[in-house]
Amino acid sequence: MIKTILFDLDGTLLNTIDDLADAANWVCAQNGWPTFSVETYKHFVGNGIPKLVERFSPESARTPEQLAATLAAFSARYDAHKEDKTAPYPGMAELLDALQAEGIQTAVFSNKADEFCGKIVEHYFGKGKFTVIRGSRKGVPTKPDPAGVYALMQDIGADPKTTLFIGDSDVDILTGHNAHLPAMGVLWGFRGEAELTAVGADALAAKPEDILDHIHKANKTQ
Repeated sequence: MIKTILFDLDGTLLNTIDDLADAANWVCAQNGWPTFSVETYKHFVGNGIPKLVERFSPESARTPEQLAATLAAFSARYDAHKEDKTAPYPGMAELLDALQAEGIQTAVFSNKADEFCGKIVEHYFGKGKFTVIRGSRKGVPTKPDPAGVYALMQDIGADPKTTLFIGDSDVDILTGHNAHLPAMGVLWGFRGEAELTAVGADALAAKPEDILDHIHKANKTQ
């Protein structure tokens, strides 16, 4: 039985990669650093914005002071342009409506900075689609550490026995498994089937409708 779904955000609900890459490359250009392709950024993201900043910064610009300054510059630029090219994946809005209609509780748990998560989700999906929208917070380890998942589930009254974690990367599958949850990988995101399979995804979805089918099958067998 599945009663609660915890969704990753970037690469799962929203295709954010172009806006993230543009903001990062803008910072790189301002500093005279090399820029990177969107495909490269698909592998730079996933572990939180501080780690993204570290990955696109040259080794000579990775002192704590420089990384802090770069993080501030990136965050300001991204915040101002985070809705330029970002869009929900096709079928995602319809999936969320269907889950809501069937009484499935949904929440967002992301490594994206918490101050961005609520704003961007509500911009594209409106208010009320998720019980909680939670990103990376100070004092809480980022995914794949399960501490944040445990806290979120406690806050929304989710039973681990009836909760499914869904994401597009190895980080998400590991997060689910570290929290002793089944973890489903989506194939439309930033990483792909090989990575998701290699870390033991319990199921794969090629399109959002596959998530609904998976839930129907799981709940029918209980």
